[in-house]
Amino acid sequence: MKSYNPKKPGRPSHAYHSYFMANTRLALGVEVEPGDRHTGKHVAAGLWKLLDGMPRELWPVFIRGDVSFGSEAIMRAAEERQLHYLTKLRLSANVKKMINRLISRGEWTDAGQGFKGAETTLCLTGWSKSRRVIVLKRPIRGEVLITDDQLSLAFVEADGIKKYEFQVLVTSLTDELLTIAQHYRDRGDCENCFDELKNQWGWGGFTTHDLQRCRIASRLVALVYNWWSLYVRLLNPDKHHEAITSRPLMLQSVGRKTTHAGQTIVTVTSSHAKATAVQAAMQDVTRFFKELAHTAEQLGVAERVRLIVRWAFRKLLPHMPALPHLKLLPATG
Repeated sequence: MKSYNPKKPGRPSHAYHSYFMANTRLALGVEVEPGDRHTGKHVAAGLWKLLDGMPRELWPVFIRGDVSFGSEAIMRAAEERQLHYLTKLRLSANVKKMINRLISRGEWTDAGQGFKGAETTLCLTGWSKSRRVIVLKRPIRGEVLITDDQLSLAFVEADGIKKYEFQVLVTSLTDELLTIAQHYRDRGDCENCFDELKNQWGWGGFTTHDLQRCRIASRLVALVYNWWSLYVRLLNPDKHHEAITSRPLMLQSVGRKTTHAGQTIVTVTSSHAKATAVQAAMQDVTRFFKELAHTAEQLGVAERVRLIVRWAFRKLLPHMPALPHLKLLPATG
């Protein structure tokens, strides 16, 4: 099916439904659908397929989504799978009434990043049960274009000369309000992953009339993106480096081959300002792989990959339980 694609007339418009692992910024999966299949229920279909095909011990602690995930069908599906969720609600008429009640109650606590929060339970029309709802408000700074109709809405509260923006979250998590608010703010980091894949890895520039070809290409791109992210994490475990900065730093070098006395030597020289720091990091990675090759000869591919990934994300795993030690063959004398 075709949808409108303003930049490529006559070409199909595609919707990329992507799933990311928070903090690691690794892509768990991507589904390419026709442009008119872009709603939350279409995204959730691929998500449930992905999770249901994984061992339960590898499932995330909870899932996060934008306002399109705040539907009864998606929340009920997560509850049936005993999977916690955190998503956002649309500012419908009943949600605005709830905000007005919380404003009247006046019980707001610090939610971090300039937000104040309050919580209650809510059962909207069409919901099968009441759920925990958290309302966050923050003063609007600067001049904001607000129409006369908006001035009467509950989500724009007049407090002297202040006006507030509101966010309404629904969740099955039992954490305190401040933690929930930070969890949802951290969701924005996944949007940075999608932006990087779209603008720096090619997700946004590949469409064909053959949808299956696009699906294969998108997954290959995501796979290479994951490989590169792991490699860069091995060099610098402190943070994720986007391709626009890491590729020039680690790939753009000048090589010179010299031959003398039957030996061929390739000398690689980088003109990047941070070349010295990268060279030291690459030497550390080389030592790690040499040690891995020496001490893990009896490990299979899966165990070796697990060790590499744990080393790449060692800054994120200090409080994670250690992997069980494998029973290796005794060393030969």
